[in-house]
Amino acid sequence: MHRSFARRRLLQGAAALGGAALLTPLGTAVAAARTAGTGETAEAAGGRWPSGFPLPDGFQPEGITIGGSPYAYVGSIAHGSVHRASLATGRGRTVVEGAGPDHPVIGLKLDERYGRLFLCGGASREIRVADLRSGRVVTSYTVGSERTFINDVVLTPGAAWFTDTYKAQLYRLPFGRRGALGEIATVPLSGDWVQGPDFTANGIERTPDGSALIVADTAADGGSLMRVDPRTGRARRVDIGALRLPNADGLLLLGRTLYVVQQQQNAIDVVELNAAGTRGRAVTRITDPARFRIPTTAAAWGNRVYLPNARFDVPPTPDTDYDVVSVRQV
Repeated sequence: MHRSFARRRLLQGAAALGGAALLTPLGTAVAAARTAGTGETAEAAGGRWPSGFPLPDGFQPEGITIGGSPYAYVGSIAHGSVHRASLATGRGRTVVEGAGPDHPVIGLKLDERYGRLFLCGGASREIRVADLRSGRVVTSYTVGSERTFINDVVLTPGAAWFTDTYKAQLYRLPFGRRGALGEIATVPLSGDWVQGPDFTANGIERTPDGSALIVADTAADGGSLMRVDPRTGRARRVDIGALRLPNADGLLLLGRTLYVVQQQQNAIDVVELNAAGTRGRAVTRITDPARFRIPTTAAAWGNRVYLPNARFDVPPTPDTDYDVVSVRQV
């Protein structure tokens, strides 16, 4: 989510954390997800499975999330709805009705344990929680201040963490017993964090060992990754050598492999991290000129990584076509 025609149009439209638990590592659970009832990966199930699927015209996608079943959930900038699509067939439907263009969905994450979606509201400053069974937004918070932009979210065992693109701070929504939602805390970012005048904080993930958070900082040293202590908000630049990430958008961690979507570059930079997330090694760059049309975020199923094409390089209209594409995991 960076400088673009569509993004500029979209933008026109607190206490320090105490006693935070360590973040249990995700490991390779998502990468090892299996097709329900078959024991096969999505790749094995098919040459018959589509490598991508269309979204409704005018949808303006941004975020994507996939859980333990082969269904993708994609959020809409245009009207704040959530579209659910089968990875096996590409067919889909609206599962959360939007409240209009003033209430977009940017990043989102699926919490299958409690049957809910955490939705980032961009410039609306809203953090919303939707119930998957009913499709209703059951909880909504308004955070930050003028120019706040709630961009992306990652779930840990103890909390949901949200980035604020225009402000040097994160938001922590803690989980209580049986997933009960607590009070949101604002966690200021310090240390090596560099806050630029434009879009800065973007994608967010956990370190492989679960001890900290990884946040994309597009302003630091030409575009970097920051390792953030969840207790203090203190950031340390991840040593990724000569790699620069000026257009870093969504982050996807599979084991120790971090996929960094560089949306304006129509590319994914793949970084192998150490367990603590203090260092990383550039592994490869994935591009697909025929199918990448400014992808923004990523989610995984089987042997594939799925990315929505946001098409920020064209003026959005009700008839503009959008889709989700996939590439093989490294």
